Amino acid sequence: MSNKPQETEDADEKPSVTLLGKVEKIIPGVIPAMPDKAQIAVEGAEDLYKEIRVENTLQDENGKPVKLKPGAEVEVTIEAEKHATEPKNSSDSEQPSDRHPKK
Repeated sequence: MSNKPQETEDADEKPSVTLLGKVEKIIPGVIPAMPDKAQIAVEGAEDLYKEIRVENTLQDENGKPVKLKPGAEVEVTIEAEKHATEPKNSSDSEQPSDRHPKK
């Protein structure tokens, strides 16, 4: 797996980016009826916001429920409808301090 986000955009696809992540730990449900949560560290995210927690329930190729293991490498994909995005300008990648010259 590459550390670089994978960006895709096809005529029929939604704009998206896929980031690498790693399952840091599994958090048991507070009560037995609540599902466990997987805490995933997302590579490339800001330190304060790099962990996300999601329900630890997935489906295999046969539709059977499975769960993530601690240490598992995963891909986190963010996608949006085309109408929810706009073209990115070259100035969008500048740091805020780069936009205003120092006096």
